[in-house]
Amino acid sequence: MHERYRSIYQLARNNARLTQEQAAELLHISVRSLADYESGATTPNGDIVNDMVDIYDANWLGYEHLRQSSKVGQRCLPAINITDLAQSVLSLQKESIDVENIKPCMIKIASNGRVDDHEVERWEEVTKEILEMAGAALSVVYTR
Repeated sequence: MHERYRSIYQLARNNARLTQEQAAELLHISVRSLADYESGATTPNGDIVNDMVDIYDANWLGYEHLRQSSKVGQRCLPAINITDLAQSVLSLQKESIDVENIKPCMIKIASNGRVDDHEVERWEEVTKEILEMAGAALSVVYTR
């Protein structure tokens, strides 16, 4: 597992206010295994992460695990920023405004059912804004 993935499991456990020993017992794994997941030495399998999500009460962890631990997740799932609820809602509002501002361009390009060669660059800007809004929406969903 890459360095950037290393702390999501520890962060979720810390937010749940569990020690490694307590969490390992609840997860039915060794403290060493949990330490390896948290340090990035190994990647937990989906069943372990599913148990972590339940035990830590952290749905965002499942999303981040999928997004960070697989190439398809990295490719297809937008980044999310788990902050406080107010910040997440404000971010969603900002991204919604950005998409609203680009909507005329999106409609113009899509109206003929295809992206023409001269429209590709602008369409990439449209999809970037939509992905940012999707990530902001998911941040609201996963923030408690």
